[in-house]
Amino acid sequence: MQFVLLLTVLVWAGYLSWTDWRTRLLPNWLTVGGAVVALVFRLALGGWNSFIDGFAAAAVAGAVLLIPFLMKGAGGGDVKMLFAAGAITGSGKLFMLLWTTSLAGVVMGVIMLLCGQLEGARMRHLVRSLFDWRYDRAAGAATLPPKDSVRARIPFSLPITVGLLVALMW
Repeated sequence: MQFVLLLTVLVWAGYLSWTDWRTRLLPNWLTVGGAVVALVFRLALGGWNSFIDGFAAAAVAGAVLLIPFLMKGAGGGDVKMLFAAGAITGSGKLFMLLWTTSLAGVVMGVIMLLCGQLEGARMRHLVRSLFDWRYDRAAGAATLPPKDSVRARIPFSLPITVGLLVALMW
């Protein structure tokens, strides 16, 4: 049963990661659908306690990206995919999911910066705004690339996939 779950999650999350890398979009029918399927299976195989555990873990996982989403730092698809990942892992593996997803996101961001796939201007602007009192924030913000630029966004589904697979195999 564990092998079937791992294989199904690998196909689902792998397809989402591939789509996100190419288009920077995550289809709702796959992210929300994945959450619904995970919760239905939890209910069918484990009863109401398992369903509630999965829903609570999903809510916490989704809430982790809620503030970055509201600040336009994360996409809605990322929030929904992390919600689904929380529903899959449940509360027992939630910390491992969130920790490895965060670590994989940092590693991926650094690699993308080093390879020139990610524009670092927004990060420099944020750091200077926080720590350099002489920095002209308005002039710095005016020179930033648009937020919808592909080079300004990390396809965060790949770190979510890594975190989900590590949490399931742990």
